[in-house]
Amino acid sequence: MKIFSKYMAVLLATGLIILLTASSKKHTTIFIIGDSTAAEKSNFQTNPERGWGMVLQGCFTENIQVDNHAVNGRSSKSFIDEGRWKNVLEKIKPGDYVFIQFGHNDEKPKPDRHTDPGTTFDENLRRFVRETREKGGIPVLFSPVVRRNFYSKPDGNDDDEKLRNTVNDGEENINSDTLIDTHGAYRFCAQNVAKQEKCFFIDANRITHDIEQNMGVKGSRKLHMWFKPGEIKSIPKGRKDNTHYNVYGAHVVANAIADAIAKEIKDLRPYVRHYDYVVSSRGRGNYLDLQQAVDNVPSNNKKTEILVIDGKWQKPNIKKGQKIKIIKYSSATIK
Repeated sequence: MKIFSKYMAVLLATGLIILLTASSKKHTTIFIIGDSTAAEKSNFQTNPERGWGMVLQGCFTENIQVDNHAVNGRSSKSFIDEGRWKNVLEKIKPGDYVFIQFGHNDEKPKPDRHTDPGTTFDENLRRFVRETREKGGIPVLFSPVVRRNFYSKPDGNDDDEKLRNTVNDGEENINSDTLIDTHGAYRFCAQNVAKQEKCFFIDANRITHDIEQNMGVKGSRKLHMWFKPGEIKSIPKGRKDNTHYNVYGAHVVANAIADAIAKEIKDLRPYVRHYDYVVSSRGRGNYLDLQQAVDNVPSNNKKTEILVIDGKWQKPNIKKGQKIKIIKYSSATIK
């Protein structure tokens, strides 16, 4: 007993507690289908762009496995036509969830992506719902997240993917202090279909509208791939992208969406969690390195929780005064 007490005292003195979550056995999978606002991103070591779906895993205990199939530039039509939906459909097991969010690219004029609200767009959403249920899955429809737009005149952009080539010249078209919608009728399709099909609906458009509006014209830039020249080494000329999220923005949106999921879907509610920092070697956290996350915890006697999703790590050095609890998935190793 004395040895055990001494061991615990050492742990408490260093501020480090490693807590294994309940079970490494995955009970439920959440599949995500959608576009670049939710998608996985490549070159995540140097590219700060993230989709909200890429970081959603960090909002759940490991009883939930997020399998994100959202892809840059896809509409509900192209996602089906390219065989991507077929691949997801083959994986769905009874009790799994499918999160469905399209709209950004369905609006675009290119015939390989375009659908119309009220007809072809709605029909594709209904297909996702119907075929998910045929596999015993649970469909959840999402309205499209907003674009950061404080300009009442359309900017003429016909492709969100082109925004990755923009250069930050310090100028921005602004003539409103109120966020202005860019989705039109597409904004309401998921909600309409959800009512018709009696399935779950998450109003991501309203959620992200409130986030952007509350942060204001300048503050909301912090959510997006909006960087000054020289601010990010991999983007030397800077960027002005009001559609795609950076690491911070993706986590803000993912956490807000997770709260909405907990409110709407009672069976997922017990597994929703929020952590101060999330570490993932695959870019699914807000830190790529455990020691870096620990180093950024302030020495202010405030308890900080760090979730480690994956990777192999050395036991981090804890500064005096830091109160840190490390929660890790069974897929992560800390020695």
